Amino acid sequence: MTENKIEKAVFIGIVKNGDEEWKVKEYLEELAFLAETAGATGDRRFIQRLDKPEKSTYIRSGKLQEIADYCEENDIKYAIFDDELTGMQQRNIEKIIKSSAVIDRTSLILEIFAQRAKTAYAKMQVELAKYNYMLPRLAGMWTHLERQRGGMGTRGGMGETQIEVDRRIVKDKITRLKEQLKKVDRQMATQRGNRGSMVRLALVGYTNVGKSTLMNLLAKSDVFAENKLFATLDTTVRKVVIENVPFLLSDTVGFIRKLPTQLIEAFKSTLDEVREADILIHVVDISHPDFEDQMKVVEKTLQDIGAGNKPVYVVFNKIDQYTWEEYDEFSLEPKNKRNVSLDEMKNSWIADEKSPCIFISATKKIGIDKLKNDIYKMVAEIHAGRYPFNNFLW
Repeated sequence: MTENKIEKAVFIGIVKNGDEEWKVKEYLEELAFLAETAGATGDRRFIQRLDKPEKSTYIRSGKLQEIADYCEENDIKYAIFDDELTGMQQRNIEKIIKSSAVIDRTSLILEIFAQRAKTAYAKMQVELAKYNYMLPRLAGMWTHLERQRGGMGTRGGMGETQIEVDRRIVKDKITRLKEQLKKVDRQMATQRGNRGSMVRLALVGYTNVGKSTLMNLLAKSDVFAENKLFATLDTTVRKVVIENVPFLLSDTVGFIRKLPTQLIEAFKSTLDEVREADILIHVVDISHPDFEDQMKVVEKTLQDIGAGNKPVYVVFNKIDQYTWEEYDEFSLEPKNKRNVSLDEMKNSWIADEKSPCIFISATKKIGIDKLKNDIYKMVAEIHAGRYPFNNFLW
């Protein structure tokens, strides 16, 4: 995929037992947004209800043939699956869907990260993730795998198959990248150490919730922000002063549902800013219909990277885009988040949520003064404990 030429894509997902079909449709909408970010335009969604994915082809052969026919008839460039496919599944699917490139969710996200990586460090991290993804799938990526590489010095005189050569090359690349990243990690750790014991805050959240926009507001900086997924890959750290209290604020890569394990592993060092933060500012897009599920994804990812025990301040962003349908008291449909007003939502979260929270709009600058005041109080409290003899500052 490229951002210059727009190609058509179809999206495929399954509804398993216990799943709600509307939620799977939301997942495919997110997959379409991912594809748009990578440079493809959505054409159609295909959903099949299954107890579990088919072991050999992910979905059943009849539905697969329907997709293949549609792709061929409509000049579809990509058939994108909303799960990570095994090497065997991908090879079998490609035998049926011959006119389109078969892509899974993981490879799509890796492609976006590759497009978004700007610094040498980010490029190395993405390259490492791609090689780790590629390694178990080499058998399906090459047409020359059965060639023998013979000659003197090969064990038993049988020669070495091309796939063994390819696998060794990829493993060597992985080893070299890990060594290079370790050197950069040590440099970054030294930089963090040189910042002394300043109070640190880290912006975390699902991708495209407005973290970078909030960063620009608080730090008066120009961090790149746009309405696309994973606009920010490199961690940005800025010194911020509110009133007379200084602190460090970092903006990190956004999280997402089914974030590839290869990327979590590759970006763990980048996420040291999160692990070493004194307070996490969890930014949430409250206008998104699945914002609670997105919050759970972020909380799970924080646990996975060892930052699950940090103090959290929840910032519900995009209140200017929040929509709801007035609840009919005579309706048989139970009340849910789709028919709850913003005021009801606020009261509910403020009353029930253990973490302190605030409702804002970063783009409209609604609630920003209170946000700054809340941050000031939290930072000042930590600052006072860390520098007990400097309390005269406030």
